[in-house]
Amino acid sequence: MEIQPIVIGTAGHIDHGKSTLVRALTGTDPDRWEEEKARGMTIDLGFARFDLPSGRTVGIVDVPGHERFVRNMVAGATGIDLVLLVVAADDGVMPQTREHLAIMELVGVERGVVVLTKVDLVDPELADLSEEILRETLEGTFLEGAPLVRLSAVTGEGMEELRAVLAHEVEKTPPRSTEGIFRMPVQRVFSVRGFGTVLTGIPVSGSVEVGEMLEVLPLGQRGKVRGLQAYHDAVQVARAGHSTAINLSDIDHRRVTRGDVVATPGFFRPLKMVGGKLRALADLERPIVNRMRVRVHTGTADALGELVLLDAQELGGGEEGLVQFRLSEPLVCAPGDRFVVRLASPVITLGGGVILEESRYRLKRFKAFVIDELERQASSLNSPLALLEAQLARHPDRWVPLDELAVILKRPRSETAALLAELEEKGKASSPGPGERWIHVDTLALCLDQVRDAIGRYFEEHPTRRKVDVRDLRSATTFDPALLAVLLDELAQGEELLLEPGGLVVPRGRRVVLDEATARLRERVLESLEGAGFQPPSASALAERLGVGAGELRAVLEHLVDEGEIVHLGGEAFIAAGPHGRAREEIIENCRRNGQLEIPELRDRLGTTRKYLIPLLEHFDASGLTVRRGAGRVLRRRS
Repeated sequence: MEIQPIVIGTAGHIDHGKSTLVRALTGTDPDRWEEEKARGMTIDLGFARFDLPSGRTVGIVDVPGHERFVRNMVAGATGIDLVLLVVAADDGVMPQTREHLAIMELVGVERGVVVLTKVDLVDPELADLSEEILRETLEGTFLEGAPLVRLSAVTGEGMEELRAVLAHEVEKTPPRSTEGIFRMPVQRVFSVRGFGTVLTGIPVSGSVEVGEMLEVLPLGQRGKVRGLQAYHDAVQVARAGHSTAINLSDIDHRRVTRGDVVATPGFFRPLKMVGGKLRALADLERPIVNRMRVRVHTGTADALGELVLLDAQELGGGEEGLVQFRLSEPLVCAPGDRFVVRLASPVITLGGGVILEESRYRLKRFKAFVIDELERQASSLNSPLALLEAQLARHPDRWVPLDELAVILKRPRSETAALLAELEEKGKASSPGPGERWIHVDTLALCLDQVRDAIGRYFEEHPTRRKVDVRDLRSATTFDPALLAVLLDELAQGEELLLEPGGLVVPRGRRVVLDEATARLRERVLESLEGAGFQPPSASALAERLGVGAGELRAVLEHLVDEGEIVHLGGEAFIAAGPHGRAREEIIENCRRNGQLEIPELRDRLGTTRKYLIPLLEHFDASGLTVRRGAGRVLRRRS
């Protein structure tokens, strides 16, 4: 058996012969429940296998036609690739005919066949009239000009023609791709004695093999695939576009319901906020208004929530707008998924559209950046490469790990890496620094400008400084430390600045010109510290001795540190560069001579006291010259 990854779905008003037609085409009764057989109407979704003349197999899903079960109809519509619109010749076009047609269009179905059934019950003239009205109804829809077959499932009239037309249309229908991560909205769940839990549905992306682990969401539990069936035949691999049954271990069937999703672990999460693009039904009698209570149908799930209009005050018939759904219960979906929106009460279909984003926060109405980002997302949905670029460009963390991008894109790591390499080749993405992290080139340029601006502002506020501490830049930019390090390295490679030990950043060519008063103070400070040798005064004592303010003195001390004339030991302790260098040499010689630092000997050699020696020794510990070992100090080994 060769399975074509295409699903045909019925649509149409109640009692127009959908189930009878499916039974005549496939030999399978799609009405599974006793209640359905007793009432003579389809309540739930029915599935059947349809063998084409070519020997290949496709699936047929039969949906309920009664208005009370449109919820179930929508659950089946999202897996359909080719619609079979059924209209009875004796009834003609009815309300559910129009609603089902609209729903099929809203969920993205683009191809179909029209069937005029029960022609055996009317005379040819009435059949002609019904066909004429039907074609008028289809004008302007995706079924305008679609093949139309008259038939009777009872007498068999038109059945062979329908089979031939369906086979022809199936050949022209693009099959579902296996790209992306495996995901299947659950249609049914039950338990089989000796096997355990079985989940059925139509996978919408990816593929899965026997033995793999899958996750049931929003339950959050994982189980191993014990067995797979496609159209009741055991298979090793199930893929998008096949009606599939999955026998899953370690999952309690009583905790899984229709609307749940079974998927490759780690890529999908339950959401209570999603952004989307909504189109109102053309014949909508009442406008869609902000904060309207609605039901959002996507996959096999539906959730109650609030509809927030982001770029319009209201949407009239046929109008489009950007929206955010704020839901009372979680949905599992992804950008590109189709949805249908129905009013919570009274229950009527309002419109539908496409999911654009998994919202991280509440989106504000009429904000230009929100609207621009969502429009960019909408324009990229048909291209994985464009979608990846859009996600990379708008990610709040700017610099994103490859694994996280794979989750966002809902594609395997290898596919995501290949797409990133393609973006890099096009000059749209870059992976600077260590690790597999990526950033959009526009974001990179913007971040580099932010660092340049932060450096510029710092020196405007500190005109006597020649260097800036990276910690000050981190506070000014709020960048992640790892990202800031990458940005500074980029600027250093571009010869815009120098990176010095101790986290100091020096713009190339920066010169500091002191005014006359500051220059005089500079000389007095330097003279005082050089004269003090190994017993330098604290900053506050020095300010008092020189008769200057603490802020004024601090600026000069920082300037002298930048110029290498003095060294900051920490806190209020500063020492002139000459004594600092001599102390370093004495420590090295002392350790080499004694095996470890003999502090009394060093104190005598420097002619200082413990009060001044302790900050000096702690400074050399911090700078990496020495390291504590037990109660003493030794030279740090160099690798």
